[in-house]
Amino acid sequence: MDLKQRLMPLTMSMRKKLMALFAFMLIISISTYGIYEMAKSSVTIVVDEMEEITAATHAQTVEELFREQGLQVKDADDVSPDLTSPIENNMSVEWTRAVQVEVMIGDDLDEVWTTARTVEDLTSELEVEVNKHDYISHDLDQTVEEGLALRYEQAFPVSVIVDGQEKELYTTSTTVADFLQEAEVILEEDDRVKPELKEKLTNETEIQVTRVEKITDVVEEEIDFKTVTSKDDSLESGEKRVNEKGEKGLLEKKYEVVLEDGEEVSRKLVKEEKVKEKKDRLVTIGSKPSTSGQSNKQTQSAPEQDSSPSPTNSTSSAQSSSGPEHEQDTQEEEETVTMEATAYTADCKGCSGKTATGIDLNNNPDKKVVAVDPDVIPLGSEVHVEGYGRAVAGDTGGAIQGNRIDLHVPTTSEATSFGRRTVEVTIID
Repeated sequence: MDLKQRLMPLTMSMRKKLMALFAFMLIISISTYGIYEMAKSSVTIVVDEMEEITAATHAQTVEELFREQGLQVKDADDVSPDLTSPIENNMSVEWTRAVQVEVMIGDDLDEVWTTARTVEDLTSELEVEVNKHDYISHDLDQTVEEGLALRYEQAFPVSVIVDGQEKELYTTSTTVADFLQEAEVILEEDDRVKPELKEKLTNETEIQVTRVEKITDVVEEEIDFKTVTSKDDSLESGEKRVNEKGEKGLLEKKYEVVLEDGEEVSRKLVKEEKVKEKKDRLVTIGSKPSTSGQSNKQTQSAPEQDSSPSPTNSTSSAQSSSGPEHEQDTQEEEETVTMEATAYTADCKGCSGKTATGIDLNNNPDKKVVAVDPDVIPLGSEVHVEGYGRAVAGDTGGAIQGNRIDLHVPTTSEATSFGRRTVEVTIID
């Protein structure tokens, strides 16, 4: 019997033993594996509140779990519970991945990693409090996504005066022009703005809007007539006759008027046109010497001739009969003239205290004297001035031309109080 034959029974026996051993080891391995698998913890990873990853793991910490699952966590990501937390069975881990956004606050620009889900969350994370008048480029409830460019500007108060009202408005505008547009202030072509529209705004800026309006004003002014006198030796001295009544002319003036906030600030004459010519008042003054004195003397020296009218008496009688006629005419023709009046004192600037006719006003402070244009009111005439009373035309003045009159008063305070006014002046004699 060779060796092979002698070993065959042994090999068969060994095979059976080995197979039995292998089967036992397999059972042990399967049992051990089952026990190992059964020892794993079940963990759910929630990604960005949208995706879930369920894993059975022997990892001891959240960080080991993420590494086991091949998940890379950035420093800016939010993991809850955090990476150092121990793994527990049936636990849930929330992983919010950060995105990069661009944030501009005022003039400062930054690149920011954030896990905020909405713009409102982002502003809270940045500790920015958004108020009613502030500017923010996106709605607060908008979702934050990768590449979002957010711009925020804080509003500040600006004082503005417009249309007569002062207001304080909050704005984020950078220039005066932008602010007025935001405040819905409509500017007309001639309106004036201070500071200028291109000026930059700060919280110390005060804006003044002046409404400027240009209008045309048409004014009709009367042209005063003059009294033109002439001598007539056919009339006795002191007698006068009105040959032609004066008529005022009419002048139309067109002005360009500038109003600022409704108040007139300037007036410029742009056109002047006569619509009616004036007619001067023509008066004849007698220059014939009076004969009344001679008649009286003849009457006294020759009383016996009283019953026989002499040529002189005849002449006087004729003059007496004609005199009232002229006097009556004169009274009918006399008229009240509207004049511009001012007042002066004896010690006014440039005054000597004596009038052009020699009246000493220093010694007669209460005397009623008026300065006139001799071409309108002859010197020496008696006049009545509305609100002043009877006076004598006894003075002249460089500025007293045409229908102007200057009234003498005792004190400077009275002259100042009188001011400048329109009065009615009647030439009595």
